[in-house]
Amino acid sequence: MADLVALSHAALAGMAAAVWLLRRVRRGARAPLAAPVTLRVGGVPEHFNLPWKDAIEPLARLGVRVEWSDQPNGTGAMTKGLREGALDVAIVLTEGIVADLAKGNPSLLVAQYVQSPLRWGVHVAYGSRFNSIGELRGRRFGISRPGSGSHLMAYVLAKQHGWDLAALKFVVVGGLEQARGAFAASQIDAYMWEEFTTKPLVHSGEWRCVGVCTTPWPCFAVAATKAVLAEHADAVGLALDAVRSAAARFKARPDESVRRVSEVYGITPDDARAWFAITEWSRGAGMDEQMLQGVAHTLRGVGVLTEDVDVSAMTFALP
Repeated sequence: MADLVALSHAALAGMAAAVWLLRRVRRGARAPLAAPVTLRVGGVPEHFNLPWKDAIEPLARLGVRVEWSDQPNGTGAMTKGLREGALDVAIVLTEGIVADLAKGNPSLLVAQYVQSPLRWGVHVAYGSRFNSIGELRGRRFGISRPGSGSHLMAYVLAKQHGWDLAALKFVVVGGLEQARGAFAASQIDAYMWEEFTTKPLVHSGEWRCVGVCTTPWPCFAVAATKAVLAEHADAVGLALDAVRSAAARFKARPDESVRRVSEVYGITPDDARAWFAITEWSRGAGMDEQMLQGVAHTLRGVGVLTEDVDVSAMTFALP
């Protein structure tokens, strides 16, 4: 019964958001599309993306059909989806998409999505003998896939702690659920993932968080394939307008939003409130090229990139 009540609360909140958002977008500068357009959009199944889900219904009435797909394996899987044409748009970690664009991904950055940095929890199995980040030097880090945030941020962590980058050991395990199995089978010693997403595993006594590594840049950006931008840049722009409006509504209703996050993602109200307090969604269009240059410089410094890149060629200004 409690689960049904929680689902009802979340559904009602989502419907209210859809009605409010449709009215707001209709008052905006962009007109509904003359002909319907479908956008295949991917993002991690985490609390950050609730505004995208709130925007789906009102966008459909404006001519943009968002086919949302949860991407539990994270940014590495989504950059692959963009490369292979399985996704039109992806909400990806800033460092992950910069690294992949530098390596030829046929996509472009169209907007920052979440402006605040990401707090990467550094996790070990509950019964592990490791109690600090320093003790993980030379140990096996599980990653979701090459090029993923868990992979790239392990380099950033190592650089911050003065470790030999060449000595890092990686084990590809997949997403969060696969990492649980890898810990249970003693295949990995550490796994980095967003701190609040893993709180239920920490509270249950399955994992411990021995430290946090915070990104020195905004965490999530929106990338779209060059193909979809060539044909449907107006639809992408309309979608982002709607998502920004949904995020503004979400942030303006803290009690309702904290309750939804707690109910939908199984996070305690206190943890949901702490996450909500430090999370800011981007209010503007476009990308900060100076910030992107800093990301590229860091990736070069840890050996992920081997040469300087022109970040201005990675962005697209929506009409």
